[in-house]
Amino acid sequence: MAPRLRLIFAIHNHQPVGNFDGVFAQAYRDAYEPFFDVLDDFPDLPITVHLSGSLLEWLEVHRPEYIDRIRGYLAEGRLELLGGPFFEPILASIPGRDRVGQIRAYTQHLSQLFDTTIRGMWVPERVWEPNFASDIVDAGIEYTILDDSHFRWAGLGEDRLHGYYITENEGRLLKVFPDDEPLRYAIPWAKPVETIAYLKKLAEKHPDTVVSFGDDGEKFGSWPGTKEHVYGKGWLKDMFQAFRDNADWLKVVTMGQAVDEVPPQGKVYLPNASYREMTEWALPTDQQLDYKKIVSELSETPEWKEIKPFFRAGLWRNFLVKYPESNEMYCRSREVSERVHALSTSEAAREQPELFRQARMDLYRGQCNCPYWHGAFGGLYLPHLRNAIYQHLIAADTAVEQLHGRPSRWVEIEASDYNLDARKEIRLSGDKMIAYLAPARGGHLYELDLRTNNVNLLATLNRRPEPYHQTVLEAAGASDDVDDVAFNKHEGVRFKQANLDQKIAYDRWPRKSLVDHFLRPDVDLTEFQLGNGGIGDFVIGVYETRMRRSDNRVEAVMSREGRMGEHWIRIDKTIALDSGNGSQLEITYELSKLPTGVPVHFGVEFNFAAMPSGANDRYYYNGHGAQLGRLETVQSLPPGLRIGLVDEWLGVDASLELTQPAEFWTFPIQTVSQSEGGFELVHQSCTVVPHWKFTADASGRWQVRIQLTADTSMAQARKLADLATARS
Repeated sequence: MAPRLRLIFAIHNHQPVGNFDGVFAQAYRDAYEPFFDVLDDFPDLPITVHLSGSLLEWLEVHRPEYIDRIRGYLAEGRLELLGGPFFEPILASIPGRDRVGQIRAYTQHLSQLFDTTIRGMWVPERVWEPNFASDIVDAGIEYTILDDSHFRWAGLGEDRLHGYYITENEGRLLKVFPDDEPLRYAIPWAKPVETIAYLKKLAEKHPDTVVSFGDDGEKFGSWPGTKEHVYGKGWLKDMFQAFRDNADWLKVVTMGQAVDEVPPQGKVYLPNASYREMTEWALPTDQQLDYKKIVSELSETPEWKEIKPFFRAGLWRNFLVKYPESNEMYCRSREVSERVHALSTSEAAREQPELFRQARMDLYRGQCNCPYWHGAFGGLYLPHLRNAIYQHLIAADTAVEQLHGRPSRWVEIEASDYNLDARKEIRLSGDKMIAYLAPARGGHLYELDLRTNNVNLLATLNRRPEPYHQTVLEAAGASDDVDDVAFNKHEGVRFKQANLDQKIAYDRWPRKSLVDHFLRPDVDLTEFQLGNGGIGDFVIGVYETRMRRSDNRVEAVMSREGRMGEHWIRIDKTIALDSGNGSQLEITYELSKLPTGVPVHFGVEFNFAAMPSGANDRYYYNGHGAQLGRLETVQSLPPGLRIGLVDEWLGVDASLELTQPAEFWTFPIQTVSQSEGGFELVHQSCTVVPHWKFTADASGRWQVRIQLTADTSMAQARKLADLATARS
């Protein structure tokens, strides 16, 4: 009897750029390797596999035997490899030229590594916009798979969510399979007999069609609780055996086989969409709570089945609005993309092809999607993933400067709309440092890139409400007996640390640097930590700006007149970068129009990211070089002229040196966030606030100069030592 149903079984294996080596190794040990161990016993079940480029690069170095296994499966016709953009960018977050470039680059890499033809691709996070079709086809791809929700929202009924369809943009035709949501939810949770029963009904209702399952390979052993279920209790083996036992009517095929054996169902134009959960996460927090409440209520009504296809949530791009820090990475990647693209046909790129290739690959790595959004996984809330994005974008930026033939020491200042808010920002750059200033938002220093070790010291993240915070608050006290490494499960809620409900706090302004505070004279550290005590309007006020430049020095002068209590005063702050000391920003504050005889309490907030806390080699120190505690220390320090932060592992010594003695407040910014492992407390940045209490004299003026130095000599020495070792 000819098969009545074809089943595509596709898995997508991915680890983000910058993830810890131990996470790669654990996912391999718990999911990727044992999956193939089971598959070995079922040579009659061809599957479709996608590996992200970041994971594949790790496998090539650390697990070459896995590469050999794939080669063997390909040679036997047991597996089809899917391509895609090399480093898993959200296609909506990168220019069309980079979509085509990443897909072509990965196709070439896969073809050379495995001696195979790449016909299909995996769309990262299944985020779709109609114009992607032409870029994908131009990159040489024939077909892909998207969630069946995309098709529902295009108007297709439940009885049409099978087979595959043709979609089109600018005359380019792309084949698209609907990924069956009931199967995604059943596998690997439901009993195999239940999944077979579901497939049997589809076969009877739609004979000779194709049903597609495509989902994360990490579900098969890496997600919490799945390893024992999938392998220890034999779920995967039983599922594959069930496929084999029903081969008289069920045929497991690859995507390529399905395309070759079955004609398309028709044509469809799919709307902007992603998988259903992603569209919920993209909503603002308050809207997300309302949405879930409404869905919960409607799902209990008889009409829900008819309503559901017309009930949609948000758009992925709105993560860039929901999280300004995501927008900062997005804008930085677009800027670097423009700079790399401008050199693509240049003489410099032709003369130094390897350096240009390195710049482009670092750009592509800096577009990896994971830290650009947040949902059920840590994503944006994981500093090491954000740091990795900046690491590669800064490296690409530096390679571009090298291709431009910059001298050994140089400085430059430019104004442009770098963060795409319709207001101009200022970029001070040189051979060692890049600083971005936002005059329209408090005159903040919002990005500070160190070229030596490719670190953005302002890859900060604000504390803000998340829908799951209510769950944490409602479970208060449930995790009191949990230490830093244990889990406590309380009614389905996992906690990685105790007392997380007491750690939830929200920021009232961006946690950046050069944030200008006028405070009540009696405000203390505790009150300031809570965001209280301010009496000015300079924190996020608009500053006017003018630029000054010479051959060796550039300056941005930002000025604002505003309120200090009931008084109207003026701040002029000048940020200078000099080629003679490219690792230092010279910051001068001039306060004028101060009321005579009125006490003034003025503070300048600095934040330092990329420097984790909780280790003895990461600490504060004072002007005498004495250590002041680890970087999570909450402290109010007596007047001094200097404070520094050291991360010996990273090789960074960041310091503030003042011309007027200041008291210092220091405290950590820690978020309570959700990941697949549970709720956790994550260190995001260190806040350092030098603050002064004084009374203006008759001139109504006061001034201080702050030297912000980022010494990366430790990192440079380590890099040179590594190079020497590699050459020996």
